[in-house]
Amino acid sequence: MKTNRIVVMAAAVAIASVAMVGCKKKEAEAPVAPVEAPAATISITAVDLGNAIGADNAVTASGTTFKPSDKVYASVSTATSDPAATVPGSLGAKWYFGTTEIPNTAKESQVNFNGTGHTAFDLSNPKGMPAGKYKVDISLNGAVVQSKEFEVK
Repeated sequence: MKTNRIVVMAAAVAIASVAMVGCKKKEAEAPVAPVEAPAATISITAVDLGNAIGADNAVTASGTTFKPSDKVYASVSTATSDPAATVPGSLGAKWYFGTTEIPNTAKESQVNFNGTGHTAFDLSNPKGMPAGKYKVDISLNGAVVQSKEFEVK
């Protein structure tokens, strides 16, 4: 009989333990913070020089040697990291004859970039540009990111 009591008590303790574990209060889970996507960015993918551009501001006749009477275009190709996002920024161009900045030719444009696109800058002189080596610096948000050299003959 003693053995039955021990077995019954052991069974009761086991059942009570299981019941207590099963009724244990669940611990609150820490809330998961939403993951924010990084802000879309803009990058310059290419700078092409030429003496003609299309309606989309892309160069249609590229080159690095021009005549004094030519209008020289710098077409800046851009892309946003998220094609669906609009990213405000500024693009600029500074033109140089040799190492000297050409007065009154620096331009900066405020642009709302979206996906891929082209922005064009130009240099010309109605009296003809002097022969020699030239350069254009292209800046994005105030920082020079690409330079292109060309020549007028």
